[in-house]
Amino acid sequence: MVVLSAFFQSALVFGVLRSFGVFFVEFVAAFEEQAARVSWIASIGIAVQQFGSPIGSALSTKLGPRPVVMTGGILAALGMLLASFATSLTHLYLSIGLLSGSGWALTFTPTLACLSRYFSQRRSLAMGLALTGVGISSFAFAPLFQWLLNSYAWRGALLLVSALSLHLVACGALLRPLSLTEDTAVGGPGAQITSLLRHGPFLRYTTALTLINTGYFIPYVHLVAHLQDLGWDPLPAAFLLSVAAVSDLVGRVVSGWLGDAVPGPVARLLMLWTTLTGVLLALFPIAQASTTLVVLAVAYGFTSGALTPVAFSVLPELVGTGRIYCGLGLVQMIESIGGLLGAPLSGYLRDVTGSYTASFVVAGAFLLAGSGVLITLPHFFSCLSVSTSRPQDLVIEAPDIKIPLPKEEGAGED
Repeated sequence: MVVLSAFFQSALVFGVLRSFGVFFVEFVAAFEEQAARVSWIASIGIAVQQFGSPIGSALSTKLGPRPVVMTGGILAALGMLLASFATSLTHLYLSIGLLSGSGWALTFTPTLACLSRYFSQRRSLAMGLALTGVGISSFAFAPLFQWLLNSYAWRGALLLVSALSLHLVACGALLRPLSLTEDTAVGGPGAQITSLLRHGPFLRYTTALTLINTGYFIPYVHLVAHLQDLGWDPLPAAFLLSVAAVSDLVGRVVSGWLGDAVPGPVARLLMLWTTLTGVLLALFPIAQASTTLVVLAVAYGFTSGALTPVAFSVLPELVGTGRIYCGLGLVQMIESIGGLLGAPLSGYLRDVTGSYTASFVVAGAFLLAGSGVLITLPHFFSCLSVSTSRPQDLVIEAPDIKIPLPKEEGAGED
């Protein structure tokens, strides 16, 4: 049920974000604003979601994930509801960007952290299955949102998206509280964050993910434009991204299964997928034939999807499941710097050089650099898997425990 909750939660957060572009043209026409200003709506939402992740993690450490995620679902739905009454872009910045973004910050990271605590032997597969919700919802929501726009206009469509987002509350309700024996040893959120910022392997891993994030999203932003530079029509170019997305789904599940089946630390498998993804990115400018480009897109979709579940599975091995809430929140916040800088850097290189060759080569170089940092993680060359918790260490729905007091002379046993 926790995997099911994470599946729908990832769909309702990133599926909505990835498909929100269908509202873009409607907002440009309705408010008669430039496209650049309208694009800030989704950008603010993504930034708030990523930079607010540590807050959601800290609250989950103190209160548990269930009330935090349910509150996030209410905020996400409320933001979309208020956006349906917007009369200016500023209203959309505040409602969708700030309010819904805050709701997403309280849902995504705490849910995945809770999932990590529930699994030790099959953690990678659980992550892979949960994160397939992103790809499946991206296919489903884009045509659904377009149909809603055609039927109810953008205000009515946002009301229905708000109702859809309210299902995040149900996802939060499925997160059954879980206590681990190591929870008492890691301290509160402040102590955990302080210890993590002094934790060398955690800092190196965060650096690696930031480098990976810098180049990871380049094809999703610039591949269609690169294909059009090669003479492709817009529709086949966009279809190639859909093909890559299907391969991405397969890669997530296969990688999750391999992460649990292959002996040794999961970081080694992450390094393999990262290296292959970096090499494939660098090969995109070399390919000219349509068949070669299709093969590269399928391979890139598979490897880029494959690195996602194992990237989340490495963190519990480094910091322990007791600190996973704060650890995942910090990683999400810091690695977002790479995601925000990657696309503008790629566009700048295109403007300077006149082609996307340097953009893809540099993007691949960032992933290869991140792969090199992963090699420095502890136990990377070990033949044994690293276990962060054993089944006997788990306590589900920790009840109120009555601790017997020491007997005093003449006192009866309570």
